[in-house]
Amino acid sequence: MPTTPRSRSQARTTRSWILSGMDFGDARRKPNFAGKVAVAVALTVMCILVLKQSPGFGGTSVFSRHETGVTHVLVTGGAGYIGSHATLRLLRDNYRVTIVDNLSRGNMGAVRVLQRLFPEPGRLQFIYTDLGDPKAVNKMFSENAFDAVMHFAAVAYVGESTQEPLRYYHNITSNTLTVLEAMAAHNVKTLIYSSTCATYGEPETMPITETTPQIPINPYGKAKKMSEDIILDFSKNSKMAVMILRYFNVIGSDPEGRLGEAPRPELREHGRISGACFDAASGIIPGLKVRGTDYTTPDGTCVRDYIDVTDLVDAHVKALGKAEPGKVGIYNIGTGQGRSVKEFVEACKAATGAPIKVEYLDRRPGDYAEVYSNPSKIRDELNWTAKRTDLRESLATAWKWQQTHPGGYGST
Repeated sequence: MPTTPRSRSQARTTRSWILSGMDFGDARRKPNFAGKVAVAVALTVMCILVLKQSPGFGGTSVFSRHETGVTHVLVTGGAGYIGSHATLRLLRDNYRVTIVDNLSRGNMGAVRVLQRLFPEPGRLQFIYTDLGDPKAVNKMFSENAFDAVMHFAAVAYVGESTQEPLRYYHNITSNTLTVLEAMAAHNVKTLIYSSTCATYGEPETMPITETTPQIPINPYGKAKKMSEDIILDFSKNSKMAVMILRYFNVIGSDPEGRLGEAPRPELREHGRISGACFDAASGIIPGLKVRGTDYTTPDGTCVRDYIDVTDLVDAHVKALGKAEPGKVGIYNIGTGQGRSVKEFVEACKAATGAPIKVEYLDRRPGDYAEVYSNPSKIRDELNWTAKRTDLRESLATAWKWQQTHPGGYGST
C-alpha cells in the first residue's frame, strides 16, 4: 500500500526601458552603475544555486511527483466537518495531503487551522475545484501525484435530498464517477469511499451487518448506493484497492479543540441533531424540534447509532493502511449501540448544562425508525473498535468547541 511526508520560487526577470526625453547622469557615474550591476548578477547567481538545492526547484512541486516513503492522499471535501478531521489525522500520521473543495459547504477556516498546524513545505495543499467539472478534476490529477483518494465530498442531508433529489444524484453519484474516471486515467489505485448507513434503508432486523439488503428510501441513500455500485463494477476489471465505509450518525469534534462542526446557517433545519441541540443551548434558536414520536421504538422517537468523528477518522486511516490491490473491503462504522432521540436530547442537556426546550413535530420525510450497526466485521478484519462511546462526553467535547467558536471558524 502507498506509505508518509516532506516551494518553488521563481526569479522574476525585469527589463529596464530607456524612454526618450529622460535625463540621465553624466558619464562619470557609469563605473559605479557597472559595479552595482556586477553585485546584482553575483547575488542572482547565488540565489539560483541555493534554489537549486530546494525540493521544489526545477519546474515541479513535491506534490507533483511520487516520493519513496511518502503517501500522498487526495481528500475530497477536506474543508468539511469529517474531511477536515480526517486531514488532521493524516497529517499527524505524516501523510502528504491535498484537500480539494469548492467550499459550498466546507469552511476555509478549517483549512487555515490545518495550514497553521502543519506549515512545513510539502505537507498540505488546498485546491479550490468543483468535482462537477471533469476538465478541472482531470487537470488536478494531471498536475499532482496522488497515491490514494479519500472521497468525502458530498451533500449529506436526508431531508434536503427529498426536496432536491436531482442535486443529490448529480453531486454524489455523478461526481463520484468523475473522480473514478480521473483515478483510472492517472493510475491512482487506492480509494477509501465515504458511504452511509442510509443505503440500507429501513431493515427488517437489527443490528445491521454488511450483508443486510440495501434498499434505500431517500435520494441521499439511493445516490450513495448508486456510487457504491459504480465503484464495485469498476473494481472488478481493475486492480484498485477499494474500501467502502458505511457510517452511521457522526457527532463530536477534535478532542484538543482545533476543529469542530460549523454548518452554514441556512442549513440548520436540515443539519445534524447535535447542531440543533447546541443552537438551542446557545439561544440561537428558541428550542429543539424533534420530528416523529410515533415510531415503533421504546420511546417513540428514532433510534440511531452515534459515532464520534475521532473514531470515524481512525477507521479511515486503518482502512487506508489495510487496502490491498484488487480487493474490496466493505465495513459498517458504528458503535453497535442504538440511542433514541430522547436519550440524545437528555445527553445534550447534561453536556451543555442548558435547559433545552423541546417541541415534538410530525415525522420528517425519508426518515426511518431504527438504525444501528453490528461493527464486528471491521473489528475482526481491521482491528478497529469505537472507543468514544459515551454520548455525553462526545457532545461535551463538541460543545466546548462551539462555545469557543460562537461564529464558527469566522471567530477563530
